[in-house]
Parts: sequence; structure tokens; C-alpha cells
Amino acid sequence: MRRLLVLLALPSAAPFQHHRTARHQPTRQNVFSGIVEEMGTVVSLQTDKEMLLWDGTTGEGTELIVDGPVASDGAYVGCSIAVNGVCLTATRINIDDQPKFSLTLAPETLRRTNLGALKENDKVNLERSLAADGRNSGHYVQGHVDTTGKVLKKTLEGDSLWVEIEVNDPDLLACIVPKGYVAVDGTSLTVVDVFEKSFTLMLIEHTQKCIVLPQRAIGDEVNLEVDVIAKYARRSVGDFDALTKRVEELEARLEGLEGCIPGYDWDDAAGPTSGSAKPVRGSSA
Repeated sequence: MRRLLVLLALPSAAPFQHHRTARHQPTRQNVFSGIVEEMGTVVSLQTDKEMLLWDGTTGEGTELIVDGPVASDGAYVGCSIAVNGVCLTATRINIDDQPKFSLTLAPETLRRTNLGALKENDKVNLERSLAADGRNSGHYVQGHVDTTGKVLKKTLEGDSLWVEIEVNDPDLLACIVPKGYVAVDGTSLTVVDVFEKSFTLMLIEHTQKCIVLPQRAIGDEVNLEVDVIAKYARRSVGDFDALTKRVEELEARLEGLEGCIPGYDWDDAAGPTSGSAKPVRGSSA
């Protein structure tokens, strides 16, 4: 008993106590679920702001300020917040003692997404990064937008809203499959059908009231991020296609050598008619 009491009194017991405490303060990952937490409001988008750089010089940058009470809860400088599905870094928080925060938009972000077209009072989907031990009711969304699509059509069926979205990138469209995942302006949605240059979604009435997509007009751009696993699979298929093409080229060259190796039966998949496939002395190989 005395040994047990001494063991429990040792400092090494502290990590166990700390572990239990840490469970009540879950860390966050820089990934998202695609379940929008709120629709925030754009306060301003300043595209020519002088930004202080690491070496003390300044350069022109783009700063977005958003009002979002839910996203501001627990926010800190350097945390990740998804705005219309784009993973951005909070650079200022609690601006004017209000639940407003600023985010810097890099040139690549402006090229790839629809954020550069935002105006004051526009609504945006907001989601904080996912807690490491949090529930994921959507799918893993990186916040790395692949491209933008265009709203082609919106139609009602009962209380549900059909939306068709155009995708002009065939390689990206190949990563979108019926009943698969896709993030549209950061919202995790299930694909219904996929066509030659577009795909369709269906929004239930609850979702319609919680995200910006129903407010989009025909022709408006939406941010698209396909499932990262699908992108890796597509890349692998691309490498396989290149290998297949190379094999076909080699087979064609071999066919051109037919007859150059006496004793070798090119129609016999098992190999030469007799002996090995070594070239006969004096013949060209």
C-alpha cells in the first residue's frame, strides 16, 4: 500500500490529469466539414491596402472584413475560417469591439475563387475549422477551392430546390460522381446527376435557409472543391493512361521488328516456337 501511495504522488502522474483536462479543450484542425455554421455579412473588401511585409517594406494586398458572431466565437489571430469554402487566415479579430474579423486574400485566391467579386452587405458562408474530436456531419473539406462553376438552372420540386452547376474543366468534372461529395461555396452537398459539362444538386428546405446558394442568380459563380481522394485517384488514372500509351508505342515498334528474329513466333503469346527467344547468331536483333 505504501508503494502505491508513493507512486500516485510522483509528478509523472500529472500527464494523465492533463489529458483529461485537454479533452474539454479540443484542438482544431485546418480542415472543415462543409456544414455551414452561419451566413456572415461582408463589411468591406479593400483591394489596394498597403500591407506590412516581413522585411518592413509594404506591398499592395487585399483585405476582406466579415461580420460573423458564430465564427468570431473562439477566434484568434492566425486561426482558420472558411469563407464561401475558402480556407483563410484571420489577421485581426474583434474589430471595433464587434464580432468582425479580417482576412487577407492572396492573388491565387482571387484567381481561383469568387471572393474578389464580393461587395458590402453580401452574405457569405462561414465555418470554423473542425475540432479534432468534433462530429463531421458532412465530409472532409480542405478549403482549397479547385475552380469556380456557374449556376445554370434552379427549379423547385415540392419543397426541395434543384440546382444545376456548369463545370468547364473536364478533368475536374471527372472527379464528380453521382451520389458523391462536392463542396459548393463551402457547403458539403450530395451530387445527384453528372452530365457532359454540369452536375445537379437538390437542397432540402432547411439547407436553403442556411447557405448562400439559393440566393445565387443564374450565371453567378460558385466556388467548387471536389473530394481530395477523387483528385488523387484521377491523378493515378492519368499516370496509368500515360503508361498504357507507352506500352502501346512499344508494342507497335515490336510489330515492326517481326521477322527479324528467326525462330520466334510473334503470334504465340507463350514465346518462341522452340528453345529460348535469344537471337540466332548472325541475325539482327
